[in-house]
Amino acid sequence: MANTFGTDILIQAPDPKKAAAFYVEYLGFAITDPNPKMVGLNGKHINLFIEPGPMLGPVLEVTVDDVEQARVRLVRHGCEIIKDEPHVPRCYVRDPFGLIYNLTS
Repeated sequence: MANTFGTDILIQAPDPKKAAAFYVEYLGFAITDPNPKMVGLNGKHINLFIEPGPMLGPVLEVTVDDVEQARVRLVRHGCEIIKDEPHVPRCYVRDPFGLIYNLTS
């Protein structure tokens, strides 16, 4: 199994533009994609994306060989699917230790 962490971190906020403004004003980031459905702030090593919605906490990205196999294996071992949108595609998983990640291939 040669899975990897991606360079993207996603958070949710009721007002993504307001959240992005916080990171611009107080941490010196620049908005690189003003899309209201997914505001992007790209950094040298990490990209932060902010989408509308209730706050889940940071969502990391994990690349796997087979999303469905990983999903089944993870659920069998105590993980919870907290958001599943196959049309995007994305599948948010919360593991038994509280880490949330999006499975991607």
